[in-house]
Amino acid sequence: MKPCSFFSKSVSRTTAIVLALALLAGCSKDDPQKEDTPELITKATLTFTPVGGGTPVVISATDPDGEGVQDIVVDGPINLATSTQYALTIDLLNTLVTVGQPGYSITEEVEEEGQEHMFFFGWTGAVFQTPSGDGNIDNRADEVNYVDVDAGGLPIGLITTWTSAGSAGSGTFRVVLKHQPGTKTASSGSTVGETDLDLTFTINIQ
Repeated sequence: MKPCSFFSKSVSRTTAIVLALALLAGCSKDDPQKEDTPELITKATLTFTPVGGGTPVVISATDPDGEGVQDIVVDGPINLATSTQYALTIDLLNTLVTVGQPGYSITEEVEEEGQEHMFFFGWTGAVFQTPSGDGNIDNRADEVNYVDVDAGGLPIGLITTWTSAGSAGSGTFRVVLKHQPGTKTASSGSTVGETDLDLTFTINIQ
């Protein structure tokens, strides 16, 4: 006797429906999101504070439309005095979020996720006595004076120290923030991970 084709087709369709529902459930909105998504930064403020006292030098860069087509723009040059030691602090904001709401202070997120973030610095024109050289964007092992570290003892870069050159001069000062979840190590460089921020300022020693 020929098997009942209706029954076989019904079982196949039922099985297919069950499998489809299982796949849909596995792709629910509750699934964890990727954690290597770059931070959305619309304003970065660099503050160079003279260690011996004096007026801080504050310079900012803003991105008026976040993820839109407009680029982040620096609001002027960095002007430092000769032979002066500075503490540089970096503050990051997402101004598309209401003040005080989660996601507004990117600085806090970078601090909390310190083992996933690191700032890299590069400069031209021999504008600093210390650190010497031209920064660690091109070579991770080059000197930068980090103050803050993550839970594993690796540098973050929200706070650094700098001593300006003893004579007047000009150059560029570049700041790059990398997001390196699971890949930040003692040797991971600026080519590792996603780029959260990449700014280049004119810097004058006067």
